[in-house]
Amino acid sequence: MSSQPTFQSRLETSGSHFTVAGIRFDALDERGVVAHVRRALKEGHGGRIVTANVDIVRQALKNPEARAHVEAGTLVVADGAPVVWASKLARRGLPARVAGSDLIWSLSGELGQLGGSVFLLGGRPGSELLAARRLMDASPGLRIAGALAPPMGFEKDPELVRRVCEEVAAAKPDMVYVGLGFPKQEWMISKLAPLLPGAWFMGCGASIAFVAGTLRRAPLWMQRAGLEWLHRMAREPRRLFARYVLHDAPLALRLLLLALLRR
Repeated sequence: MSSQPTFQSRLETSGSHFTVAGIRFDALDERGVVAHVRRALKEGHGGRIVTANVDIVRQALKNPEARAHVEAGTLVVADGAPVVWASKLARRGLPARVAGSDLIWSLSGELGQLGGSVFLLGGRPGSELLAARRLMDASPGLRIAGALAPPMGFEKDPELVRRVCEEVAAAKPDMVYVGLGFPKQEWMISKLAPLLPGAWFMGCGASIAFVAGTLRRAPLWMQRAGLEWLHRMAREPRRLFARYVLHDAPLALRLLLLALLRR
């Protein structure tokens, strides 16, 4: 018989972590993540940040490979309001949502103070250069080790993947932002991390486009209300309706109901 836990047993709380769907989230806010990375970089330790939202949790439930990518994270934080709400309903858990689109700014600011460097991998051609320039302008002392927007489908070409890995590794950045969408970005990080053991990596989804200004982020009130998904779906309904409404919303509701029942 399989020892795979049922959904009902997957919501637990313990110590400085909150476990949902069998995935252990670190109970850190944005400042805590930045402080952790700062300490690690000073000590010469690299790592990976996974900013897991409801869609990532859903994919991890369905796909063992996707789950392995999440579990490989040195830090796994909740970039999804329903995950945070579920933890609060359970009366113990996560202090706040930690969005990758916020971390890309705060981590860059911290790296600027340390005289560190970042590499941007992803986005549409041209947007990665604009994002790099804006991060550098906003973070005195920050160095841009490189910026690259691989062509769509590059992951299917082993030679192209090898060249991308070589370019990133040769730049020797302290932090690599990989904006290719989950799980492709985490797959790419798994290729790069062994080449840069002292660097930190963060899969950041659409954050490079947000920084560049080629994609507008939701207003602050929508972010705080947990409605950022609605803003994104309104802008790309054909691509995102099924993901958010048909797939993610039922899971979010189940997480909240289960947390409420377990109070």
